Amino acid sequence: MTSRHDHYTPQPYDPDAEDDDSWFNSNGRAPQQYQQQGYAYDDQGHPYQEQQQYQVGIPEQRQSGYDDQPTYALRTVQYQQVPDDEPGYHIPETPEAGWEMEASRRRAWVSRAVLLCIMLIQAALSLRLSNTAFQDEALYLAAGHSELDHLLNGTELPRDYAAYFSGSPQLYPVLAAIVDAKFGLAGARCLSLFFMLCTTGLLYSFTRRLFNERAALAAAALFAVLQSTVVMGYFATYDAAAVFLLALTTWIVVRTDRAPVFAVLLAAPVGVLAIGVKYASALYLPTIVMLALLTAWPHKGRKAFVRMVLLALGIGGLVAAGMYTTDLMDGVRQTTTNRVHGTDTTEFLLEQSAKWGGLMFLAAVGGAVSYVRRSRMNESPQALRLGNPGWRWRALLGLVLCGTAMLAPAYQVHLGTVVSLFKHVGFGLLFAAPMAGVGVTRLVGAHFRYPQLGIILWTAVLCMGIQQADWRFDIWPNSAKMISAIESHVDRKGNYIASTPEVPVYYLYDKSSHNQWHSLFGMEYKDEKGKYYSGDEAYKAAVKDGDFDLIVLDGLTNPRVDDIIAAAVKGNSHYRLLAEIPFRNANGTSEYRIWIKTS
Repeated sequence: MTSRHDHYTPQPYDPDAEDDDSWFNSNGRAPQQYQQQGYAYDDQGHPYQEQQQYQVGIPEQRQSGYDDQPTYALRTVQYQQVPDDEPGYHIPETPEAGWEMEASRRRAWVSRAVLLCIMLIQAALSLRLSNTAFQDEALYLAAGHSELDHLLNGTELPRDYAAYFSGSPQLYPVLAAIVDAKFGLAGARCLSLFFMLCTTGLLYSFTRRLFNERAALAAAALFAVLQSTVVMGYFATYDAAAVFLLALTTWIVVRTDRAPVFAVLLAAPVGVLAIGVKYASALYLPTIVMLALLTAWPHKGRKAFVRMVLLALGIGGLVAAGMYTTDLMDGVRQTTTNRVHGTDTTEFLLEQSAKWGGLMFLAAVGGAVSYVRRSRMNESPQALRLGNPGWRWRALLGLVLCGTAMLAPAYQVHLGTVVSLFKHVGFGLLFAAPMAGVGVTRLVGAHFRYPQLGIILWTAVLCMGIQQADWRFDIWPNSAKMISAIESHVDRKGNYIASTPEVPVYYLYDKSSHNQWHSLFGMEYKDEKGKYYSGDEAYKAAVKDGDFDLIVLDGLTNPRVDDIIAAAVKGNSHYRLLAEIPFRNANGTSEYRIWIKTS
């Protein structure tokens, strides 16, 4: 027999359930105790009359075994009806591009951080080079000390440096001598490193102005690891200062493209100073004058011609004034305009030029061609609505920048000599670098689609630059042991001859003067009887008469004259062999042979 409940079992949230202390009404408060005569609904003091009648619409209460209890309907909230013709939500507007084309502080700082890394790599590559002073370094530093003594103390110059220097001896040599007197050869080389780092920074700046940050960083990255950049960055010659001044002149021209036309004259004295530091810098000033026209044409139209003419007249006037008020014309003729032609073939010179800068030049040509075909440099869709220069303007800009890289090889092919070509290649690549930066960005593609291609190109240039710079710093012998061997035999009264006399002149500057030393490249001699000799005969006669107190030969600089002097010393009672010091360089092994006068 089953039992049956005769009472109602409350269900969850059942309105007929028994009230207890655990139930909460719609306003979240526990109900007051039931009163037989009435019931307070809430805490606000609104009593309800007892036995309140239900309104129509309240559902009938369920019946149970208990007496009916009053039920109170929950309050309802009437929601506002939304019209059917309006959507319940709105889709936010999506920007056309996810980034802004305009320059921003974040983009600027990121670019500068990358540029700083590039410059640190450049500095590390240069500082890792090591050797004693090269003869050109020794010559300019020794001449700088002599010029400084002449300016400060009125000391007579041992040589007329202005007659055969390829730059003014009163400019870079004096500055380098001041640094050398305080910090030595390393300090003078670090001065060149400072100039080359500034050049890389200026290259980034004006390339960014011409194109954008990405092309500027690519241009700086390639230029920083070239062998000419790495070598000139730790080479105490005036080449680094000249490159820096050319870069500064270009930067001024590019940065003043929107300024009044007369602002371009600020570049004129800097360009002329570059010529004063190194006369061959004049080869690149026509390019800068053309840039004065091209950079201003999109903003000023035909007024850009006025800008170009003003810069040309300013530079020309200052150069003419400098030439006619100084005694530098002999040096200009001897080292630049009337330089003696060599015997190096065209094929050899072009091969060397391609080896030292061919990859970057190809990147520049590729960038110029792609820029002519498509001018858009920004990946944002908004760039399509911008006005871009016409293809003729783009073609002329590419031709000027890439063509400048060929000036130095073409000029040295004309001269038939490879001397200093490894440095002069870097002068032209400074101007081709912006187009090389464009070439790298087009090679990598939009949104860095093929970054591996850009990395491969940069790595190839880097590896070649390291190998070539190491070889360049290893082609001359380390002279430390030679200087140590002859130091005690040099004084202010002797007469000396050496394969590279500039090196002992520099290292023994406080013990001897430049006019006491003779080289192996031409000599004149008059014996005691008054007979005059020149050339090879002069060397033979001077050695036979015991005219030299010290003879230092290295077997590399001029082997033919070395053999003539060595033959004249052999069996000569005036001399004895002081030392034979072997050394190794990039071309093999050789030795210093040092003779000292005995009677």
